Amino acid sequence: MENLSTNFLQQVCNLLDDARKNVKTAVNLSMVYTYYNIGRMITEEEQKGNDRADYGKYVLKELSLHLVERFGKGFSVTNLKQMRQFYMIYSKDQIGQTLSDQFENIPTVDTGRKFFLSWSHYLQLMRITNIDERHFYEIEAVKNDWSLSELKRQFNSSLYERLVLSKDKRAVARLASEGQVVESPQDLIKDPYVLEFLGLPEMPAYSETELESRIISNLQKFLLELGTGFTFVGRQVRFTFEEEHFRVDLVFFNRLLRCFVLFDLKIGELKHQDIGQMQMYVNYYDRKVKMPEENPTIGIILCKDKKQSIVEMTLPMNNNQIFASKYETILPSKTDLQRLLEQG
Repeated sequence: MENLSTNFLQQVCNLLDDARKNVKTAVNLSMVYTYYNIGRMITEEEQKGNDRADYGKYVLKELSLHLVERFGKGFSVTNLKQMRQFYMIYSKDQIGQTLSDQFENIPTVDTGRKFFLSWSHYLQLMRITNIDERHFYEIEAVKNDWSLSELKRQFNSSLYERLVLSKDKRAVARLASEGQVVESPQDLIKDPYVLEFLGLPEMPAYSETELESRIISNLQKFLLELGTGFTFVGRQVRFTFEEEHFRVDLVFFNRLLRCFVLFDLKIGELKHQDIGQMQMYVNYYDRKVKMPEENPTIGIILCKDKKQSIVEMTLPMNNNQIFASKYETILPSKTDLQRLLEQG
């Protein structure tokens, strides 16, 4: 008797994995909708009292005692307050149609508001007071299937502020309704990139080789920082030109833009020679590596320090292929970034 093919076995396993994931998702969403409706009922009951503040405290206390006795833990006064807050925020908070169109099979509540994430995700999102920023993180968490830890990491790294600083007003408005849209090379770029997960701040000095090795060791987290659509191709990818050997530090391919993305790592100040070297790498990939149906290669120089004037003077005015961005090895201050946004 022939052995079953590996492909067949994997397909059956994938089917079961998907089914279990769907069951878990359904349970999580059911909990979210239930908590939303509990929050609605608490709010409506509180409004019946003449002295709403005192009656509200009474409602929460008595309801908590009753629910804990019948259903066990999970219904403390604090938790009930969170459900009430959830209703009060999201009953007035309609997200754009982008996600709703993608997930038409997800049920709605009375208000027509759809939910896509777990209760833990929404507890994190409710702490964000800027409604545009809250919409952005909700959309990105759904689109990229972020876990709670990934959502927290992106928020703590000030992803929203970093993208806002690098975009015009029209593009900023799209962040709140569509999330990060990748339609051009500029849409991929962040400045700075935050690499706190590499664990480099405690090191008094490190080399470019050490920086690269840390990135490879934390490749999944680095891909999360890069954004949507990136696949890893290789490190120290060698090519030979005019009998000389050259190596590109990191090579990726972006599925959305259908192009190679090359990274060169610099631990010191960016020099114009570094930009010229990246220009050669990009030219080589465009002329010798990429397929005819693929788009022009993008080159990104990650450096610890850069002078924007040198970048602008070295590159052509209509440049849309080579970019220089700083990297930070510690989480940026959200306060400082918000101050920059206000100044802009």
